[in-house]
Amino acid sequence: MDLFPLIVKSFQKNLFRNIDVPVFPRLENDRLYIPPELLQKAADEAFHDMAFYFRENHLSLLADRLSDPDRGDSDRGDPDRGDNNRFVIESLLANAIIAEREKMPSCQDTGTAIIYGWKDEGVYTGAKDNEILEKAAAASYSKYGLRFSQIGARSFFDEFNTGDNLPAQIHIEAVSGSPQPAYRFLFIAKGGGSTNKTSYFPSTPALLQEEAFGVFLEEKIRALGTAGCPPYRLAVVAGGSSPEQNLQVLKLATAEALDTAPYFGEADSPIHRDRYWEEKIMEMGRKTGLGAQFGGRNFILDVRVLRMSRHAATFPVSMGISCIAHRNILAVIDKDGLRIEKLVSHPASFLQKRGVILGGKEGEKSVARINLDRPMNDVCGDLSALSTGDRILITGKLIVARDLAHLKWHKLLAQGKQLPEYLYNHPVYYAGPAGTPPGKVIGSLGPTSAQRMDPYGEELLSRGCSLISLAKGNRSSLWRDACKKYGGFFLGTIGGAAALLAQYVTSNEVVDYPELGMEAVRLIEVRDFPAFIVIDDKGNDLFL
Repeated sequence: MDLFPLIVKSFQKNLFRNIDVPVFPRLENDRLYIPPELLQKAADEAFHDMAFYFRENHLSLLADRLSDPDRGDSDRGDPDRGDNNRFVIESLLANAIIAEREKMPSCQDTGTAIIYGWKDEGVYTGAKDNEILEKAAAASYSKYGLRFSQIGARSFFDEFNTGDNLPAQIHIEAVSGSPQPAYRFLFIAKGGGSTNKTSYFPSTPALLQEEAFGVFLEEKIRALGTAGCPPYRLAVVAGGSSPEQNLQVLKLATAEALDTAPYFGEADSPIHRDRYWEEKIMEMGRKTGLGAQFGGRNFILDVRVLRMSRHAATFPVSMGISCIAHRNILAVIDKDGLRIEKLVSHPASFLQKRGVILGGKEGEKSVARINLDRPMNDVCGDLSALSTGDRILITGKLIVARDLAHLKWHKLLAQGKQLPEYLYNHPVYYAGPAGTPPGKVIGSLGPTSAQRMDPYGEELLSRGCSLISLAKGNRSSLWRDACKKYGGFFLGTIGGAAALLAQYVTSNEVVDYPELGMEAVRLIEVRDFPAFIVIDDKGNDLFL
C-alpha cells in the first residue's frame, strides 16, 4: 500500500517557514544534491520547535473546549467535575504560554526522537543520512535542555541512562512521483506515557458487526485511563496486510500525517477515514466521565478512524493516542532550500485574538490549602476530611522519585536494610525533571504515570512510607487497597503541564542516587501546587 500520495497532501495543506542556512541544495547531473548540513539543521529546528511550541489546530481544539459549553467546561449532572475539566484545560493553555516564554519544554518527558523520511529518487546527500539525523537529534536534546530518557542495557536486568537520549528511531523510504525532487520529514517526540497506550488487537472477522465493534471500542476507550495525559488525539486503525503495516499507519495517523485520506464515498483510496465511527468515538469519550484528567466531558480532543483491506481470516485493529503534548512537525528540503512547518510561536497572542481569557472561573469554588510541613498524620487528617475529585493547593516539601529509585528502595528491603528517613517524612511526587534552564529553580516537572509504582504499595505504606503520593493517571487495586488499609492518599496533578508546574517550585536539591540522572531522588519545596484527591484513606477512587 502506497501511503506517499497522502503524505504529500499532508505537506501541501500545512504552512511552512523558510530557514536561513549557509549551504543550499543544487542540481548535479539531473539530481538534487542536498548537503548533509541541511539534514542537521532540519532536525535541530524540529526538536527545538516541538519542545516549546504547538500546532495551531491543537491550541484551537483546546480553546474551543472553553468557548463551547456543550463540549467544554460543564459536565452535565456533575458541575464540580466540569470545573475540574475547565481548570485542567486552562492550565494546559497556560502551560503553552509559559513553555514559549520561559523556553521550558511543555512536557518534562521530551520523548523518544522519531524521524520519518521520504527521500525522492532524484535526491542524494552522499552521506549516511541515519547517522547524521541521529547525531543531530542528540545535539538538539543537549543544546535545548531536553530530558535524556533513553535507557540502555548492559545485560538483561542491568540498565543505564544513555546520557544523550539515543538511540533515535529512524525510518527513511525511497519514493518517486514528486513533481520535483524533495526530501520530506516527519519529526515526532513521543513520550513514554502516550507510547504505553498503543494497543494492537489481532481480532477476527466476527468483530465486523456494528454492535460488536461498538462494544469493543467502548471497552478499549475506557481502558485508556488518564495516565497518557488527556485530552487525547485518538486514532483507530482497522485492517491491514500485517500487524506491522497496521501499526505503522496508526503511528502516522496519531501525528496527523494521514488526515488527507478520503472518507468513504469521497474517492477511491487504499485507505479511508470513517466519519460515523469518528463521531461515535467522540461521544464514547464524553460518556466516560474521565474528562481532561479529573472528570468532565473532554477526554478526547479529536479522532481519526482509518480502514484498510485485510486478509480474509483476520481483522486487525489498533488504537493509539497522541497525548496533550502532541509533538509532531513536518520539514521539507528541495531546490528552494529548507522549510519547517510553522507552529504557534506566540500562544498568548493567538489565544487573545480568539477571545480566550484564562483564569476567568478560578473563584467558582473554594479550594482547600494543605500544609505539607507537618507530621504526616496531621496532613492525612486534613485530606481525610475532603472528597475524591476535590481540587487542593499544596505547600511544603516533597520527595521527587520514580521507577529506578523505587527499585533501589525495594532492594534495600530485600537486603534487610532500612529505608531512607525522607520517605517517612514527606509525600512522594513521581517525576523526573527536564534540564534546569539558566536562572530557574528546576526544569519542566510534570508527573509520571503512577501505576508503574503500584507493586511497591504494600511494602512502603505498611511501613508508614509514601502515605501520600502524587502523580498522574489511575492506580491499580494494589495501591488502592494499601491506601484503605494503612490510611494513605493518592493525589493527582496535571499531566502535560510540566512548564507550568515548575513555576510552583521554590527550591530543589538532589538528596540521593545522583547517578540516576533525571531519576535521582530530589527534595523540592512547592507553594500552592495544584493537585486533586484521586484515592482517599477509605478506598474511594475518583476513576471508579
